[in-house]
Amino acid sequence: MAEILVLVDHVDGAVRKPTLELLTLARRLGEPSAVFLGPGADTATEVLGRYGAQKIHVVDAPEVDEYLVTPAVDTLTQIAERTGPAAILLPSGPDGKEIAARVALRLGSGLITDAVDVTAGPDGPVTEQSAFAATYQVTAHVTQGVPVITVKPNATAPEAAPAEPVIEKVDVTFGPASAAVRVLSRTPRERGDRPELTEADIVVSGGRGVNGAENFALIERVADALGAAVGASRAAVDAGWYPHSHQVGQTGTQVSPQLYLAAGISGAIQHRAGMQTSKTIVAVNKDADAPIFELADHGVVGDLFTVLPQLVDEIERRRS
Repeated sequence: MAEILVLVDHVDGAVRKPTLELLTLARRLGEPSAVFLGPGADTATEVLGRYGAQKIHVVDAPEVDEYLVTPAVDTLTQIAERTGPAAILLPSGPDGKEIAARVALRLGSGLITDAVDVTAGPDGPVTEQSAFAATYQVTAHVTQGVPVITVKPNATAPEAAPAEPVIEKVDVTFGPASAAVRVLSRTPRERGDRPELTEADIVVSGGRGVNGAENFALIERVADALGAAVGASRAAVDAGWYPHSHQVGQTGTQVSPQLYLAAGISGAIQHRAGMQTSKTIVAVNKDADAPIFELADHGVVGDLFTVLPQLVDEIERRRS
């Protein structure tokens, strides 16, 4: 079976959930091979093998940490040229999509971004995407070169398939462009107890109907009861009610959780583009004509300040 290269998303060897999803998808297409950049490979080996990595290409060079995305482009390109993979999978995100575009250009290959599903087809991987602000679902496949595909988080549930990966340390020749921009410092992002917005299985978002920063405490209370991440509409973050890092929408973060609860969000196309691929959508809005109800699987017409406390009480009652 041909190799399927998977770029590992990790923090000091702690592998993030999107990589486990990519390994699960890669097994549909061929033999998963993880590409690990930077230090911490020893820490990551066990979890990568648990989710099916047959091989781990390790590149632990100072350029990987000292510079921006170009060293990753050099690495993936050279490994692909040596191994002839059937596809290259990367997590969708600012870095992943930039790396993917550059790799595809260097390999003379086709590029597909923001896939929400990947399956094996007679002519190679077949992807499903949302297009035109999630108005259409598109099926596509690459017709030239090695398919380079970025996949949205939560595209599939990670499934373990234990393997004993072969560790292969790779020497990469970094081009002059790799050293063009140096990282001078890093500041760790403050993280709370809630899941990452892009990786969460459940997201609870508030919009204009929350009517103030102080009222987002209710959105947080619902999120904590469900073990969810907190999101917000553009109107809410522009009003200063919640940080911009939590904005869900076309100009914010795009999410695809198993459950998306929209409270006080009317459902403008900008917001829908960021969450329409969620598996189940529940809307709470006092306006029965709000566009969000056209999209929702389940809707409650009512005041969120009445509905959400009842929801929390019912969750707590069932848990007790």
